[in-house]
Amino acid sequence: KKKARVSCSRSEPSWEERLANAVTPLWRLPYQEQLQVKYERQRKVLQTLASHLEELGIDAQEPGGLCCSLQLVVPSPIINGYRNKSTFSVNRGPDGNPKTVGLYVGTGRERNIVCVKANHVKNIPSKHKQIAQCYEEFIRHSPLDSCILFHEGGHWRELVVRTTSCGHTMAIITFHPQQLGQEALAAQKALLKEFFTCGPGAVCALTSLYFQESTMTRCSHEQSPYQLLHGAPHIFEELLGLKFRISPDAFFQVNTAGAEVLYRAVGELCQVTGDTVLLDICCGTGTIGLSLAHRVSKVIGVEVVEKAIEDAEWNAAFNGISNCEFHSGKAEAVLPQLLASWEDARPLVAVVNPSRAGLHYKVVQTIRNCRSIRRLLYISCKPEGEAMKNFLELCCPPDPKKKLAGKPFAPMLAIPFDMFPHTVHCELVLLFTR
Repeated sequence: KKKARVSCSRSEPSWEERLANAVTPLWRLPYQEQLQVKYERQRKVLQTLASHLEELGIDAQEPGGLCCSLQLVVPSPIINGYRNKSTFSVNRGPDGNPKTVGLYVGTGRERNIVCVKANHVKNIPSKHKQIAQCYEEFIRHSPLDSCILFHEGGHWRELVVRTTSCGHTMAIITFHPQQLGQEALAAQKALLKEFFTCGPGAVCALTSLYFQESTMTRCSHEQSPYQLLHGAPHIFEELLGLKFRISPDAFFQVNTAGAEVLYRAVGELCQVTGDTVLLDICCGTGTIGLSLAHRVSKVIGVEVVEKAIEDAEWNAAFNGISNCEFHSGKAEAVLPQLLASWEDARPLVAVVNPSRAGLHYKVVQTIRNCRSIRRLLYISCKPEGEAMKNFLELCCPPDPKKKLAGKPFAPMLAIPFDMFPHTVHCELVLLFTR
């Protein structure tokens, strides 16, 4: 009986192990084995794409059942602590304390969510963990409750930490105001500022401290402005010899060292020349377009986050780049207007880097119907998801009912980049030509 109890206790993973298994499921594997797991995963994605194309009557399969050549996974230059952005939740911990700052184990559907401190998670840098610990200390001393369910009240919510290789650190604290008046809100902001500038949180040496009053799960700057409580309004990153300004909600690849490797490869795959126009869709702060601006005639960037476009324009001006123009708005609204009467004789190459939700159908439709686009690079962080639908829409035969009049693209080359060591995910770059 005694032996049985010991065996049982050993088989039960700790909360730290459960969190690591949930967030970084490959953390126990040697890195080369992780890369092999990811390669096989991407191979299945391309086999699925090949099968779907065959159903559409397109013979795009190569020997091995793939629709295009799949290269080995390009490794990340940094394996541990590579994330430059982390989002920490506030909820009940394993001990029941509702003011625990960490990451979730469990699901809302199963109603078994537990918030576990991320101290043992390999992909999060120690600086982020330090700030999460300080935030937890602050809210545990606060008389205000944490906000776990909006309708049940409470105030303290998630923490976002952003860092750069330049040594800059930004913390963004989300707060549900509930029924608090302006004076009470001002008091909480003053306490936060004091804690992180003069109190125990001063060890974090924050470059920027932001506060956002939010009544929903995710709030943009337009919906609820980010309020700067302390420090500089932006942090800065250096990438491929350029300097980039980053706002609180601007998109930036979470693995900076990996992004440099990725963007160099994108530059080679684009095969741009001095008279090429580069269309950078979902451009974020302009990193891809600006890194290639010196090799092309013109860069046109499109991005939905207004603050990111402001950053992109600043980045272009600061780096002395004058051949870029950036458009703020949803790509499905902006792109058709840009390309509706496109008569420029210069070669037009498109790079798209959408979120996990993939591209809106109107964006795919516009790319298909623009004859000038003959080369397209699709960068996907979740190719097995909605992006797969985009791939098929790009490659299917012309279909008047779907308003897909242009010639179909064909997938030529696939290169996975490991931007997320210890997880199962890759950034897959697919080259399409026609």
